[in-house]
Amino acid sequence: MRLRPRLLFPLLIVLIVIIAIAYYVWPHSGNPSALWNIVSQKCVPNQEKNGQPAPCSQVDEQQGYVVLKDMVGPLQFLLMPTARITGIESPALLEDNTPNFLAQAWQARHYMADKYGKPIDDSNVSLAINSQYGRSQNQMHIHISCLLPQVKTQLSQEAGDIGYRWQPLPEKLIGHTYLARKVSAAELNQKGAFRLLAEGVPEAREKMGHFGLAMVSLQGGDFLLLANERNLLQLNNASTEEIQDHNCAVLNPLPQ
Repeated sequence: MRLRPRLLFPLLIVLIVIIAIAYYVWPHSGNPSALWNIVSQKCVPNQEKNGQPAPCSQVDEQQGYVVLKDMVGPLQFLLMPTARITGIESPALLEDNTPNFLAQAWQARHYMADKYGKPIDDSNVSLAINSQYGRSQNQMHIHISCLLPQVKTQLSQEAGDIGYRWQPLPEKLIGHTYLARKVSAAELNQKGAFRLLAEGVPEAREKMGHFGLAMVSLQGGDFLLLANERNLLQLNNASTEEIQDHNCAVLNPLPQ
């Protein structure tokens, strides 16, 4: 039996929607343990045996993290725990004795300037950790990279309307709804960004894996935390890395 043409179009639309949802729900190909293998089988053992962190740029076992130059982009680095922590959904990130990884990642931003060969203004730097559903690797990694120029412009215009409690940004960012809140350096160091999200956003503690988290600096010394929640209807997997530009268009000229 042949389907009538008027029935084919709705079925085609349904099929496209199913394929699109499947793409965002199902994990992509590749080795999700690749980063963990680099940390546990290369960087940490090389530091212990030879006093050299290679292929990482830094291994700090006392503070519990490594810094690795990412293959993507001229200046992008990743900060990762030396312990096996899969991602933002891990309950360990909310424990008091867990290192303050986001604050550590901000301190590690100097690796960008070191590679660039000159100072980089903090307003051009951003941190991002993707949600459990918006990442390809199952070792927690914080992206240290440049901020997209249009995001830098928008956030500088809207920062004055953001307070020290979570609230929606006035306008969508990269087409997605973001929550934002200011945080002082002292509060960031004392409390930690993950606990600020878990304690400040309703139901976030129960579903931390649904959130991506990002951070940029503000004039005066404060920071702006940004949180994006997964939304399948909007095909949004909460990959806050979307606010970053690994090609670093905000810097000119780029390193060769």
